[in-house]
Amino acid sequence: MVHGWGASLELLLPLAERLCRLGYRACMLDLPGFGESGEPPRAFSIFDYADFVIAYMDHLGLDRAHYFGHSLGGRIGLILGTRQAERIDKMVLSNSAGLKARPALLPRLRLLAYQRIRDGLGVLGANTLSARLRGAYNQRFASADYLSASPVMRQTLINVVNEDLLPYAERVAVPTILIWGGQDRDTPLWMGEKLEASIPDAALIVRETAGHYAYLDFPDETAAIMHALFRSG
Repeated sequence: MVHGWGASLELLLPLAERLCRLGYRACMLDLPGFGESGEPPRAFSIFDYADFVIAYMDHLGLDRAHYFGHSLGGRIGLILGTRQAERIDKMVLSNSAGLKARPALLPRLRLLAYQRIRDGLGVLGANTLSARLRGAYNQRFASADYLSASPVMRQTLINVVNEDLLPYAERVAVPTILIWGGQDRDTPLWMGEKLEASIPDAALIVRETAGHYAYLDFPDETAAIMHALFRSG
């Protein structure tokens, strides 16, 4: 079971406890840079995180396992379901990230203007002014996750969010259920619909009143869905 960006295994516990009552062994970890785990030695990519999860499974002696991932954990699941499908039996992804949305015209124009001015200042040797512009732009337009991160985790975030995983979704070789919140603003419902259409063997279940943590809004139902999938032939 793998958590999302900015979270930790603590947010997996309510679901894990329900799965354990159904007879499962729930294995959770804090990804590097989150919870009780230290930061990675360098900026990670999503593929580094996928390798870390496989190393964790190896450490536990798990040749195969069912997989649950939320948000960032969903990104990792898309990689594992393609590159390490022999290690994953069945997979449930809640509010998975991994698809890139084309930004609206105004933000794209704003970013382009910022980049040209910043780079122009650098060419002129006005490095201090360029740095101030960068700081002001980030404070105004960067995400809360970016602003609260350390330098290595900021670059990790950039690496992760800039990786479009749609080509991987199209090659996932693991039966997959997608659980989504209809009110999710971080990974909107269209992403779940796109993943359902792209993953060869996938079904989408939508909780209309839930947000980005749909599995926590309906933990009993989520555990029951997972149990039914895992028991299926």
